Amino acid sequence: MHWFIESSAHIFQDLITTYHDLNPTTVDELHEEPSPLEFMRHVARNRPFVVRKGARDWRAKKRWNASYLKDIMADQHVNVAVTPHGNADSIIPLDDGGMLFVEPYETSMPFTDVLEKIQKNEKSHEESEPIFYAQTQNDNLRNEYHTLFTDVPRSIPFAHIALEKEPDAINFWLGSSRSVTALHKDNYENIYVQVIGQKHFVLLPPVEAPCVNERAVSAGIYQPRHRPQAQSQDATQTSETELVQNGDTSYSLNDLEISIEDNAEYVPFATWDPDKPLHNATPYSPLAQPLRVTLDEGDILYLPALWYHKVSQSCSAEGICCAVNYWYDLDFGGGFWSMASFVRGVGLLSLEGQKKKMKDKANDDEDKEEEDDGFQ
Repeated sequence: MHWFIESSAHIFQDLITTYHDLNPTTVDELHEEPSPLEFMRHVARNRPFVVRKGARDWRAKKRWNASYLKDIMADQHVNVAVTPHGNADSIIPLDDGGMLFVEPYETSMPFTDVLEKIQKNEKSHEESEPIFYAQTQNDNLRNEYHTLFTDVPRSIPFAHIALEKEPDAINFWLGSSRSVTALHKDNYENIYVQVIGQKHFVLLPPVEAPCVNERAVSAGIYQPRHRPQAQSQDATQTSETELVQNGDTSYSLNDLEISIEDNAEYVPFATWDPDKPLHNATPYSPLAQPLRVTLDEGDILYLPALWYHKVSQSCSAEGICCAVNYWYDLDFGGGFWSMASFVRGVGLLSLEGQKKKMKDKANDDEDKEEEDDGFQ
């Protein structure tokens, strides 16, 4: 086992440093959409790029603002994520040193109310106010936001031709600068389009899986501490919506607490934050070289499958940040998926071995101290 630990440490160091030696330290910038062949070259290399102003002619880029979104969506009910600090789907440290993966509280509200609450989040910065973020990631632009779908392409031409498939999901995102998406990865080729405001991405390639300190953590969910009583599920939803709108103190979203089921699942999740590199670091974390890129309005980012990414945002003068993304399913054939899974799996095994080695050494040191005390 000790042989494996020592060997794997050197192997992963060589793997990560060699990758950085052979690849650029910045995201490629294009000034026009790539051809399908050019796009496929990036897919084959699993490397990101940004097309500056690539969506400048989209109707969404020309039309979307707070007033237009309100007029088109009006009082249509949409799902919105609510958290105390803008930390949906993220790791929460516990007092005992443990961690929880916590999902946001989700509720349905009229779109106009959601937009106004997001603008209030941006302008007030009151710590007591909950943070609202429209981020359902369930193909919502072709469903609950379908009235906006005619303002964007049905697919991205260069991706559609190269990958020979339609997008699995097209998602609409609306939030404030107080919402941050924690470091994670997706099994999709992701085309991300910034429409209003800015998005700030921190990117790590799959080869840096040993750097992110993935751990299996118990899952929880934010819930209001005081929920209204109702006779039926439909009545509950109506009551909740009315109380949120009216600010009724019997149901305060300002008082969210974490709820954990008795049979809660354990979720594998990255616990290392590249913006706080000394916290929850692994021996490999110092080798990471995160790529950083900011999307301005009209920019298009290709985020390759399995790349870890953390996302923050800056709002327009109207106090909103809005984006659209297209998810194309990863091709699980060939060697990429298998190799990436192997790197992740062996990396986790190596880290467990190193933790055990450190624990054994600490126990040996304690035993030695006790023996020394016995001879005194």
